[in-house]
Amino acid sequence: MPAHLDPRLLRAFVVVAEELHFTRAAARLYVAQQALSRDVRRLERELEAELFVRTTRQVTLTADGARLLPHARRVLAAQDDLLAAFGPGQSRPLLVDLNTPGLVTGRRVLHRARELAPECELLARYESGLTGAAGELLAGRLDASFGRFTGLDPALRSALEQQPVRYEPMAVVLPEDHPLAPLAEVPLAALAGETVYAGAGNPRTLEWTDLAGRLFEGRGIRLAAPLPPAFGDEEFERIMAKTRHPVLAVVDFPPMPRTVRRALVDPVPLSPVSLVWRKGLVHPALDALRRAAAELARAQGWLRRPAGSWMPAADADVMHTTG
Repeated sequence: MPAHLDPRLLRAFVVVAEELHFTRAAARLYVAQQALSRDVRRLERELEAELFVRTTRQVTLTADGARLLPHARRVLAAQDDLLAAFGPGQSRPLLVDLNTPGLVTGRRVLHRARELAPECELLARYESGLTGAAGELLAGRLDASFGRFTGLDPALRSALEQQPVRYEPMAVVLPEDHPLAPLAEVPLAALAGETVYAGAGNPRTLEWTDLAGRLFEGRGIRLAAPLPPAFGDEEFERIMAKTRHPVLAVVDFPPMPRTVRRALVDPVPLSPVSLVWRKGLVHPALDALRRAAAELARAQGWLRRPAGSWMPAADADVMHTTG
């Protein structure tokens, strides 16, 4: 018994079994009758079984041929299903992490990519931070994400590609009765002496906590101690009411109950956002996602850095490269 069977031989057998006539079977398969006969004989040799009784008047299935037929049909059906699933226009959905519901940058890129490639499926996911998403990217459970590429561990970065998308201005979320809440914008110097929450203790957002630490350094701003990660408006509101700490965010951070969001200025701190995917990934929807990111960055001026803004030098270097 062979270790494997050529599906072509099984297909030849099935067509002959259905036609019970070698000439008609050869015409269906667009092969010469002699070639078809050779394939059937080869299959019989490999299975060590006679599959047909051939006479000058007719062709009939043997008992072994009748036993083989349902198995052969199942094998060929499975092969047809596999080829259909991976054929042209049959790519699986692209799984795109948008970090947190309500954030604008990734969502706008995703929506534009869907317009550019309506034949593709792009499905949104929410992994909270790029550090958490990176592990999912490498495991193949996610295909693309958005965030601060430089903040990833070098071992993760080496297996990923990135495309700069946006310098996103940063903001602070304050309790609505906080002394700084009446300000239209909050100068960084006004946060001196404050304890600001920036995801410390959340293993999925290490890149964000690192960016906050660099921003706060030398400015008298303390990084809040680790807290259980807050998911959803209710938990976010409860944590803020309990700690009274301002929360570091971006200007497009979604509104939360009983809070105000204020842009940070003097200087304007920037959160560098890249589109990130694993090396070697080939998918038509990824091409659309990259085109959408580039198109929006140009149209919205997302990669024009404001004068006097702040960003770590390493991030600036990465954002001047393309993925």
